[in-house]
Amino acid sequence: MAKKVVATLKTGSGKEFAKVYRAVKNKKGSYSFKAEIIPNESVKAHFKG
Repeated sequence: MAKKVVATLKTGSGKEFAKVYRAVKNKKGSYSFKAEIIPNESVKAHFKG
């Protein structure tokens, strides 16, 4: 299924979005990764906040 999402993002209006991953620390102290699809304009603000 991941291939389908990537193929969709590379064509048409999908170029206006980026898939970003953020490391999130949980209560036990280990890290997990959270994936989101956001507009290209807000990528830098996403990682600052």
